[in-house]
Amino acid sequence: MKFAISSLPSAIATLMLIGVSSHTVAASTHINTDSDSQPLNTLVDPITHKSIANSYPIEVSSHLSLEQAQDILLQVSPKLAANQAAIAASEYQTDALKTIDRPFVFARMSASTYTIQEDIDLSSLRNEIISGVNEVGDNIGDALESYQPPNIPDFGERIPNSHEFKRSGSTSGAGLGFAWPVYTAGRTAALTGASSARTQEAIADSVLDKNELYNTLIERYFKAQLAIIAAYLREDAYDTLQQTDHMAQRLFEEGFISRVDRLEAQSALADAKSESIKANNDARLAMIALQRLLRTDYRIKPTTPLFVSSRPLPDIEYFQQLALNNHPGLQKVAAKRAQAQQLHALSDTGYKPTVMLYGYGQAEKDPSWIAGISASWKLWGGLDKSASLASSTAKIRQADLSEIEVNDNLLLLVEKNWNDVNNAQSRYQALQSNVDLATEVLRLRRLGLQEGVNTAIEVVQAQTQALKARTEQAQAASDYVQALAALMQSAGTPLAFNAYLNAADIRLPTLYSE
Repeated sequence: MKFAISSLPSAIATLMLIGVSSHTVAASTHINTDSDSQPLNTLVDPITHKSIANSYPIEVSSHLSLEQAQDILLQVSPKLAANQAAIAASEYQTDALKTIDRPFVFARMSASTYTIQEDIDLSSLRNEIISGVNEVGDNIGDALESYQPPNIPDFGERIPNSHEFKRSGSTSGAGLGFAWPVYTAGRTAALTGASSARTQEAIADSVLDKNELYNTLIERYFKAQLAIIAAYLREDAYDTLQQTDHMAQRLFEEGFISRVDRLEAQSALADAKSESIKANNDARLAMIALQRLLRTDYRIKPTTPLFVSSRPLPDIEYFQQLALNNHPGLQKVAAKRAQAQQLHALSDTGYKPTVMLYGYGQAEKDPSWIAGISASWKLWGGLDKSASLASSTAKIRQADLSEIEVNDNLLLLVEKNWNDVNNAQSRYQALQSNVDLATEVLRLRRLGLQEGVNTAIEVVQAQTQALKARTEQAQAASDYVQALAALMQSAGTPLAFNAYLNAADIRLPTLYSE
C-alpha cells in the first residue's frame, strides 16, 4: 500500500493522508472521491514518512490524464488542506463572536475549612483594669471614711498577661448570577464583521494557492510530456545514426568512403548515444517532479498530449473582464477593505456607553440577592480615539489604492500572457515548414549515402537538423500550453484551460495512452 496526503472538500476539512494503490493500470484510473464513506485512519505520507491522522485511502493508476491529476491534486495537497483548516478556524471564530452579546449565566459554589490560632497579648488590658478598680476603691473610701470595705481580691493575679485563641470550622455557599450586555454601541457587530472579513481573506488566499497549484501541475505535467518527447526523438535519432554507422562501415570496407568519413560517423553515433542517455535522465527527473507533486512513491506517466489550437483566442478584453470578475487577488483586497471598515466602526464606538443588566442570588434558606442595570463610559485614558479613527481611515485608503494597483498589474499580466499564447501559436505553425523540409532533406541524404552521392557526415548533419526542427516545434507546443495556463490563471479561471485542451485541433504524439 502506498500513501499520499489529502484534505476533505469542506470548510472544516483537516489534513488527510490518502493511501494509493500500487497497481499500475494503463487503461484507466479509479479515484475514490467519496471520502465521507471511507473509514478514517492514521497512515504514513510516502514523501516525509510522517504519520497523519484522520486519513483515508484512494486508488491511483500510474497512467494519468491531466484532469485525473487535477482531481488527485485537490485531495493530496497539504497546502490546500492547511488552507481549509485556516478557513474552518476563522469560521469558528466568527461563530464564537456571534454570541458575545447574549446573556451570560454563571453558577458559583464554594466550600472551605479554616483554623484560626493566635496568642493574644492581654498585659495592657490587665493594667487598665487594675488601675480602674483601684481608682473606684479609692473613691468609695473617700466617700465612706467610717466604712471598712470587704477584702477585695487582687485582680492582677486573676488576669493573665496573654491568652491563646484557637478556633476551627468550615463554610459552604452557592449562588446563581447573570450578566447581559444589552447595548454595546455596535462593538459586537464590528468584531463579528471583522472576523467574517478575515474568513473571506482566508478563502481568497486558498483560491490563490489552488490556482497556483493548478498552474504548477500543468507546468510539471507538460514538462514531463515534453521531456518524454525529447527522449523519444533522441532515441529515434540514435537508432537512425546506428543505421548510418552500419552503412558507413560497409562503404568503408568496400572503399567508397575515407577513414575520416568513417570516424565522423562513429563520433556522431557516440554523441547521439550520450544525448539519448541525457534526454532519458531529464525525462525521468521531470516525471519525478510530477510524482512529488501528486505525492506517490512511483512514477506518474502523463497520457494527455501536448497540444496547440490553430483557432485564434478571443479578444484580450474578454480575458481582462474575466480577471476583473474572478481573480482572487481582487477578492483578497476587498476582504482587506471590509476589515478596515469594521475596525473603523469599532474605533467610532470609543466614547459610547456600554449598558449591562446583572443579577446574583445565593442558594440559601434565607437567600440574599442583587439585581440592577449599569452603564459605563470611557471618560479618559486608554487608546486615543482620534488616532484610532485616523488609523482605520488610512487602512481604508490603503485598501482602495491597493485595489487600483492590483487592477493595473492584473490587466497588464493578462495582456502579456495573451500575447505569449499568440506568439507560441504562431511559432509552432511557422516551424511546421522547417520540420517538413528537414524530414525531406534527411530522406534524400540517406538515399544519397546508399548511392554514394552523399557522405556520412552529410547524413549526420541532416539528422541533426531534423531533430532540431522537431524538438523546436515540440518546445513551441510546450510554450503554448504553459502560456495558456498562465493566461487562464491570470484571468482567475484556471480550469478553463481544460476546455481549450479538449477543443484543440493539433495534438502531439504521446508515449503513454489511457
